Amino acid sequence: MSWTSRLLSFSRDERVILVTIGLATFGLVSSMITALTLIRDDNEIPPSEPKTQYITQDTEDSLQLDTLEKLLDHPNFSIKEIAIKILCDRAANDPEVIKYIWFGITRPEYEERMNSLRTLAVLTSQTGKKIKGRHIELRAHSIVIGNEGLARLHDERAYSALVRCMELCMESTDLPTVTDIHWDEYYLRDMGERFCLMFLTELINKYGATMLVKAKFVEKWLSKQDWGSTGEERRRNFKDYTDLRNNRITDIINRIKHSRRGLRALEKAGLIDKESSRRRMRELPDLLMEVEEEIVGEQAGEQQSRRTREHSAEEQRLRRQHREAMVLNDGTRPLGREDIIERDASPS
Repeated sequence: MSWTSRLLSFSRDERVILVTIGLATFGLVSSMITALTLIRDDNEIPPSEPKTQYITQDTEDSLQLDTLEKLLDHPNFSIKEIAIKILCDRAANDPEVIKYIWFGITRPEYEERMNSLRTLAVLTSQTGKKIKGRHIELRAHSIVIGNEGLARLHDERAYSALVRCMELCMESTDLPTVTDIHWDEYYLRDMGERFCLMFLTELINKYGATMLVKAKFVEKWLSKQDWGSTGEERRRNFKDYTDLRNNRITDIINRIKHSRRGLRALEKAGLIDKESSRRRMRELPDLLMEVEEEIVGEQAGEQQSRRTREHSAEEQRLRRQHREAMVLNDGTRPLGREDIIERDASPS
């Protein structure tokens, strides 16, 4: 049998015919899919990216109170948080609101004081801070105060109001035990006291304890704690408390000890003795020696009167004349004595 006849017989085989039809069908379907994919890709319209929209200051100012109230009830937490921040910014820039809060935290009614403290906590934690979608719990140990919020609290009226609030909280509850060295009473204190201590700790860590001492924190609150009946007992218990505790009260005490006014207040209150106060001043050469108004006023008056008596008008004129000079140097050479030209000291 020749090869031609073999080829014809092979091509008449049903199995070969079925395989050929299958391959042809697969190629046709693949080509159609490829063509359709190319046509789809060529005609695809990509979706446009949404544009980021920002709330401008004009938009914030145009929002009415009823609109903000509705936004506060919105189920979306981010929208609710933004509404809270807008309200806090408006309240923080309103002097009447701040004045009302200071008035509220010094009221004898406990609920009014606590509501004012919570409001103050919200204002100081939200003002000047970006919204991050994070819930701020109104607890006396979990509020983060921003720098702008601290700046709004740093004035004499704020310190006096906070100290007065602590006085009222102390009067409405029993004094906690501060002489037991085996446990810390801080977290058993009144919530209002802990709010105030939180604010004061943040303030003195940034601005120092000078204004806090001026507000008579030592005399009105710290010295009235149950340190003991005798002077020696009070000083010993106060020292043990400062050495063995680690809370906001000890942080405030340590900051107070870094100022001359604070050491004098502690000494006057009988919480430290005179020798310890003087020794601490000697041991800390970088102690903050803030100027006492009354002492400076007396010294300035005495020095001014002495200078007026010791020097006549002509002598004062000569002294000023001796201090006047000109320095001529273009910066191309080191400064020398020949570059300084003094005025003639002879009287004109």
